[in-house]
Amino acid sequence: MMAQLIDRKQLKQQMKDLLRSAQVGARGMTLLYLALVCALNLTDSLTGLVNDGLPAMFVSILTSLLGMVLSAGFVLYCMAVRRGERAEYLTLFDGFSFVGRIILLNIVEYLFIFLWSLLFVIPGIIAAYRYRFALYDLYENPGIGVMEALEMSKQQTLGYKGQLFLLDLSYTGWYLLASLPALIQVGYIYAAVFQDPGYFLADPTRVYALSLPLPLPVQVLLGCLWPLAVALFYLPVYQCTELGYFDIAKHTSGVSLSGAGGPDQPDDGGWGGF
Repeated sequence: MMAQLIDRKQLKQQMKDLLRSAQVGARGMTLLYLALVCALNLTDSLTGLVNDGLPAMFVSILTSLLGMVLSAGFVLYCMAVRRGERAEYLTLFDGFSFVGRIILLNIVEYLFIFLWSLLFVIPGIIAAYRYRFALYDLYENPGIGVMEALEMSKQQTLGYKGQLFLLDLSYTGWYLLASLPALIQVGYIYAAVFQDPGYFLADPTRVYALSLPLPLPVQVLLGCLWPLAVALFYLPVYQCTELGYFDIAKHTSGVSLSGAGGPDQPDDGGWGGF
C-alpha cells in the first residue's frame, strides 16, 4: 500500500481528547516520569560537580541507561492509552523486563545514525527518521531481535520520513521554550565576549569561566527542572501522536508482528538473545 497523508492537526486533537479520558491520568503519569528523569539528571550533574573522574563517568552511564528504560515505560503507557487499556504507574518500570534489548537497540541505533552522519549531516538526519519506529516495534514485540526491529522500521517509515519531520517541526516552539535557560546562558556569554573581545582573544579559555550571576546549584536546578516542566505540557500529546503515525505506517506498509503481549519470536541471529 502507498503511504497515507496524515492530517497532523486532526490527529493531535484526537490524542488530546483521548488523553483526557485515560483511566490513569496522563498529567500524573507524565509528572512521575519527568520527576524520575529529573532525579537522574540531578544525580548525574551533582556527581560531576563533586567528582569528574571514573565515578562520575559510571554514574553518567548508569543514569543514561535508566533513562532509556523509563522512556520505554512511558511509551508503553501511551500505547496502552491508545488501545483504551488501563496502565498503572508501575508501567513506567515495565521496560526492565527486557532491559537488555532496549539498551542494545538504543546503542545500535545511535551507532548507525552516527556512522551515516560521518558522510554528511543530511544522511544522518535521514537515518534518524529511518529508524524512528524501531524502538516502538521492540516495545510491542519484546521477543524480536534488534536488527529485525531496525529492518521493520526501515520499511514502515517509507513515505513517512517527511511527515515525521513536519511533526517535529510543529513542536519547534515548545523545544525553544524548553531550551530557554540554555539560550539565556549563550546570550549572556556572547554579550560578555562582545563587550571586551580583546580580553578573551588574549586567553580564549576565559570563556569557560563565564556563567550567569546565579549560584551554581540554582543553575543546575534551573537547567534540569525548566525543560522538564515545559515537557509536562506537550510530551503526552506528542508521544501519542507519534504513535498514531506508527500505527498508520504499520497498516499501510503491512509490516508488523503479533503486537504487544504476543509470543516471543525465536532468536535467529538478529541479536535478539541479549
